[in-house]
Amino acid sequence: MTSLAFDYRRPDSVDQALALLAEADPGTKVLAGGHSLLPIMKTRLAQPGRLIDIGHLGELRGVHRLGDGGLSIGALTTYSRLLANPAITVYGLLADVLPTIGDVQVRNRGTIGGAVAHVDPAADLPACLLALDAEVVVRSARGGRTIALTSFFEGAFNSVLLPDELITEIRLPAASGDYGSAYRAQEQPASGYALAGAAVVIGRSTGGGGRFDRAAIGITGVGECPYRASAVEQEFLSSGDPAAAAHATDGVLVASDIHADREYRTALIRVQVRRALEAAIERVG
Repeated sequence: MTSLAFDYRRPDSVDQALALLAEADPGTKVLAGGHSLLPIMKTRLAQPGRLIDIGHLGELRGVHRLGDGGLSIGALTTYSRLLANPAITVYGLLADVLPTIGDVQVRNRGTIGGAVAHVDPAADLPACLLALDAEVVVRSARGGRTIALTSFFEGAFNSVLLPDELITEIRLPAASGDYGSAYRAQEQPASGYALAGAAVVIGRSTGGGGRFDRAAIGITGVGECPYRASAVEQEFLSSGDPAAAAHATDGVLVASDIHADREYRTALIRVQVRRALEAAIERVG
């Protein structure tokens, strides 16, 4: 099957792209790497009337250190370019997850901003960015705003991003104190998507007496969109015990499908959260 006919625009700058989005109708889609959008267009699960191709805009690529020690990742930065950047060495979970995403072609073409905007319920990277307390910088012809990723996802393939807005940048806070992170997942063998995946960031403040005072747990493949497992975070901060993973699905309607029923997926994510917690503890400085 092939896609239906559509109008194609290729702006020469971000400002031109924003101008096109400002006049766009609801059937307009933005094309970045294309590895999520094009397959569903070919099967006609998506039928956009217009594509705005931003994949060639160099001003949206690159990884830069911010003045406060954090990291700025351009929305069109590919998985492979981010993996190759030495700045990510302090974010252990990114080194865990990036080599496992898709295959070589996907990692060379798929973009960080695209992964965030698409909100696939089983995508690996959004869970890691949630655990890192990432922020999403978006622009429109009306202006710009910065959105905490914890309030960005609204449901499967749905976010707070407005139709005329474009993700331009993802910002990661600086690591501070004694810090450790890890990502662990069980993948569906054919697709590579996570049946259940857990991203963990834990830390101790300097002079904190050895107790963990930071815990952030991002979950993917389990609910209708990636989410923070706040019950695990609270229990782990109280006990310091990876057994807190038992609370990974508290308050969440666990997905059930042909690959994993609700009971199996619940058990699976508890195992992955515990493994990620144990790995992160070993990495704490």
